[in-house]
Amino acid sequence: MLSSLKKQPADRIIGLSALYNADPRSKKIDLGVGVYKDANGNTPVMRAIKEAEKRLWDAETTKTYTAMIGDGGFHTAMADLVLSNSVDRDRISFCATPGGTGAIHHVLELVKLTGANPTIWFSDPTWGNHLSIAKHLGMPFAKYGYFDNYTRSVNFEGMISDLSNVSKGDVVVLHGCCHNPTGANLNKTQWGLIADLLLEKEAIPFIDIAYQGFGEGLEEDAFGTRLLAGKFPEMFIASSCSKNFGIYRERCGLVMAISADPDTSEITQGNLSYVNRQNFSFPPDHGARLVTMVLTDTELRANWVAELEDVRLGMLSARKKLAEALRVECGSDRFGFLAEHRGMFSRLGATEDQVNKLRDEYGIYMVFDSRLNIAGVTEEKIETIAKAVIAVGI
Repeated sequence: MLSSLKKQPADRIIGLSALYNADPRSKKIDLGVGVYKDANGNTPVMRAIKEAEKRLWDAETTKTYTAMIGDGGFHTAMADLVLSNSVDRDRISFCATPGGTGAIHHVLELVKLTGANPTIWFSDPTWGNHLSIAKHLGMPFAKYGYFDNYTRSVNFEGMISDLSNVSKGDVVVLHGCCHNPTGANLNKTQWGLIADLLLEKEAIPFIDIAYQGFGEGLEEDAFGTRLLAGKFPEMFIASSCSKNFGIYRERCGLVMAISADPDTSEITQGNLSYVNRQNFSFPPDHGARLVTMVLTDTELRANWVAELEDVRLGMLSARKKLAEALRVECGSDRFGFLAEHRGMFSRLGATEDQVNKLRDEYGIYMVFDSRLNIAGVTEEKIETIAKAVIAVGI
């Protein structure tokens, strides 16, 4: 049986980490895998999470299962964080999942259970695993224009043009903030126009929000998600706690499905529970428990918000300094987009050959499509990166 299996394509981003780790050069620079790192190259445990773990250690008396869909306190805390009061709570169904990836997978499984077989629309480009999951589930998908590789900004005209072709019931995946891999984001006016178009087309938005707090701030980064939640009868949200709470290995994610009315929501809730049961029964709880403690305790929440803001401002500073260093090296403002983008990533618009040259000749690692992780751009590396980028002809 196993001999009939076909070799699966390697994940190129994960493979990039292996190349980096095997590189003996002492001054190599990792701008590849999308994990936040501080100035020392570490992914720290956030202060509030560390304190919550101490409190949990003292207070926890059992490791028995929570509910099939996860703990209700986690659902409430995350709905407050992501949606605030934009939609009635009795229209929201929940299920906790292993990470944001699990949440995306579960939403698409839920869509399959409807039997509707809609087209799933993804931005071009998008996070690579979006397409991989849709392919794995055998779901039809299409792409809509999003990024202008020349201006390194949102190609909004192309986006509107392509989304004008969606059909009733199609699912349109939108990045809630801090677009991965480009870092180019919709403004408030553009969010409103997208909402109007999708309402007219009777399409269903699916928000992937993995970086809330990394862009303009916790409230600002939720603008698009809340705007759509307040307008649409049906909507899906996949939320991740990996980045803004720094709990990557705890695999903490959440599905929020908005239905047109409470009765439909109850049925949706039962189906989400079914999906969890078929995949892993009960979801992991440790990360979700910590997030709940942080969000519901005044002291812990204030500590978390302060540290998250330091992280956000640090990445914004790195963006501005790298843009300035590149301006000095090339004598123009053509890299000014770096200071305008938000979140952990930007895409330089380089060719794969140029990316390979950066790696081979300068020991600078970034994803093949020229996505770089801004969190890896520390003060002492900025000049080196800027000189190399110009040297390879980007």
